[in-house]
Amino acid sequence: MKIAQPKPFTFEGGDKAVLLLHGFTGNSADVRMLGRFLEKKGYTCHAPHYKGHGVAPEELVHTGPEDWWKDVMDGYQLLKDRGHESIAAVGLSLGGVFSLKLGYTVPIKGIVPMCAPMYIKSEEVMYEGVLEYAREYKKREGKSEDQIQQEMEEFKKTPMNTLNALQGLISEVRDSVDMIYAPTFVVQARNDHMINTDSANIIYNNVESSVKDIKWYEESGHAITLDKERDQLHEDVYQFLESLDW
Repeated sequence: MKIAQPKPFTFEGGDKAVLLLHGFTGNSADVRMLGRFLEKKGYTCHAPHYKGHGVAPEELVHTGPEDWWKDVMDGYQLLKDRGHESIAAVGLSLGGVFSLKLGYTVPIKGIVPMCAPMYIKSEEVMYEGVLEYAREYKKREGKSEDQIQQEMEEFKKTPMNTLNALQGLISEVRDSVDMIYAPTFVVQARNDHMINTDSANIIYNNVESSVKDIKWYEESGHAITLDKERDQLHEDVYQFLESLDW
């Protein structure tokens, strides 16, 4: 069965622009509801797709952080090219890490890292996430358990050699958070079992911005944009964006 691939999206809402960034092994669907909500509130939202994401897992293993960062920068440039002078960055998980990197790389109005990791996981644990993505993708294709098993064995023969570079990216951003002066709203789910939740404190404590806030969502897990407190999250992100000096 052919899977309907999620695609990058641009919702035209107004002059103020928001770059929405998904997580590792995620796709634009992670931030789509937030994008629609902000569009209705007058914001233009663009969510790029990182290379190898939202497609067959066999493509993912041949990509890495350099490819994905290029996609983030291309997304930023797309908004610039459309005439948006002021851009805020809102990212989930790895997207949150990229939103922070944007904060000390290019002019950014405001930053919302959501469940963004600052602690390094072992490559083995990261690879488990890749395997889970591969298995889920094949399930959605409607393949039989036998076929999935067979394809997974084959899949494991091509390791993902860029996981070390992904660790390096997280480490680099953690070391550079104190170069961020843009207003920052740190979002963290209390029941996040994917990352060390102390990451949120590291970001909040080290960002140099005089305008910063942190909020813990007591009933949410790592995919906070899709969880039960998402309506509250939408409202909080909107209020933060409204408080910025556009």
